[in-house]
Amino acid sequence: MARNVEFDEQLAVSKAMDVFWRKGYNGTTMRDLTEAMGINSSSLYNTIGDKHELFIRSIKHYTETRMKEALKQLEPIKSPIKAIEKFIQSSVYVITNEPNSCMAIKTTFEVATTDEQVQKIIKADNEFTYNLLNGLVEKAMQKGEITVSQDAAMLTDYIINHFSGWHEFFIIHKDKTRIKNMATFLIKQINQ
Repeated sequence: MARNVEFDEQLAVSKAMDVFWRKGYNGTTMRDLTEAMGINSSSLYNTIGDKHELFIRSIKHYTETRMKEALKQLEPIKSPIKAIEKFIQSSVYVITNEPNSCMAIKTTFEVATTDEQVQKIIKADNEFTYNLLNGLVEKAMQKGEITVSQDAAMLTDYIINHFSGWHEFFIIHKDKTRIKNMATFLIKQINQ
């Protein structure tokens, strides 16, 4: 009688996510995934499904983890402007220290333009970031911490737009100082 092998699906998805994050969807082979997960391809198909389904679960895991981390990091900060600054600085840290860049941004350009399921996940991630920052911008305006604009939605879009540009810039130039200087300048603009 064959013995049952314990399978930790969450751990397997996390390991697969790391492979997709490093190599991208198109650059990842089934062999890459099964080796990283420590299972054979039939076990993968029987428990999770095909490569696409595993990718969907991986990108969901990535975005959900990121959302939880953002809430946990910002929750104790009482000043809305300080929370915005922390969010910007945390984004800069990830951009300049994460060896594989942002999985959501990489996925946006590689897969989301043609894959409706992936596009929905990336859109939900973007909407979460927008709503989180927009709420902070509105509170900062109400408290008089932001006076540069009275249009919270426009200012939120303005802030968010910087992140993808910084990711691209860092991928090309690998210059932490310039990214940090751009972030400092953005924070100064918001604080006017």
